[in-house]
Amino acid sequence: MGTHGYEGGRLDLPFVGIATFAKKPYVEDWNAISADVAVIGAPFDFGVQYRSGARFGPRAIREASTLFSFGHAGAYDHEDDATYLGADVRIVDMGDADIVHTDTNQSHANIEFAVRKALAAGALPVTIGGDHSVNIPCINAFDDHGDFHILQIDAHLDFVDERHGVRFGHGNPMRRAAEKPYVTGLSQYGIRNVSSTAKEGYDDARKMGSDILSVRQIRKIGSVAAAKRIPPEAKVYVTIDIDAFCPSIAPGTGTPSHGGFLYYEVLELLQQVAQDHEVIGIDLVEVAPDYDPTGGTSVLAAQLLLNFLGFIFHARSAQE
Repeated sequence: MGTHGYEGGRLDLPFVGIATFAKKPYVEDWNAISADVAVIGAPFDFGVQYRSGARFGPRAIREASTLFSFGHAGAYDHEDDATYLGADVRIVDMGDADIVHTDTNQSHANIEFAVRKALAAGALPVTIGGDHSVNIPCINAFDDHGDFHILQIDAHLDFVDERHGVRFGHGNPMRRAAEKPYVTGLSQYGIRNVSSTAKEGYDDARKMGSDILSVRQIRKIGSVAAAKRIPPEAKVYVTIDIDAFCPSIAPGTGTPSHGGFLYYEVLELLQQVAQDHEVIGIDLVEVAPDYDPTGGTSVLAAQLLLNFLGFIFHARSAQE
């Protein structure tokens, strides 16, 4: 019963069942994680300075990711002549960190706890926001994992130190990261146009080891050359703000900024990073799905994450 016309069990089409990330197993017990990748939802958006709604990002990205969930055979890419994310790559969904409304400190602490649990299990943490402030607890969780570099793909520098007493909003994460003794530098790519960070913030970022490139500057040198600017041998944590992309393809975000990246510009950058570096963590933030009735922004986010994970584990297997 329920298997008529299909060999080997249910067909399990993308629109059927519970929408975990890529329809991977849900792990409720965070002390029993056995996986290569652990996906964490961080539906926190109290850090925004303009349009809220990124609290619904994790749910929307999970649902969009079911489009790419066709079984265990992996995804064959004819351009690369490679199969990505086969059954050998174990991905689980941890669900969401608990968010306490209006309480930034407790909500961030709960996100940090989730990331620490993923790391303790030896899994690559992939945190889905939420606004960009959720990067702060993510980076806090790496305090005992050695030195690493941060690649930020974003329209905005997010290097505000403090504004009206706010130090943990979505304009602060890269400043908080740069202060960490174990963060050796930042590559801040896609930064453009008017920014939430004043000139002093840009000056401070460069003094603290930032390499800042706009979309146009990266187009001049190419995505591969941009990836090659990251210090060789550095471990890399990647934080992706969906507003790095042009709002013509990603309107579902709180602070859209025209002139952004197109899909392959970022994909080729991430593919090169995966080939050259050990990627130790990922977050993708600022998807606010209600501003995009087509759902395309969420699909872009899911597609980008799954492709990046494919590159990471393909590179790892090639090096073994």
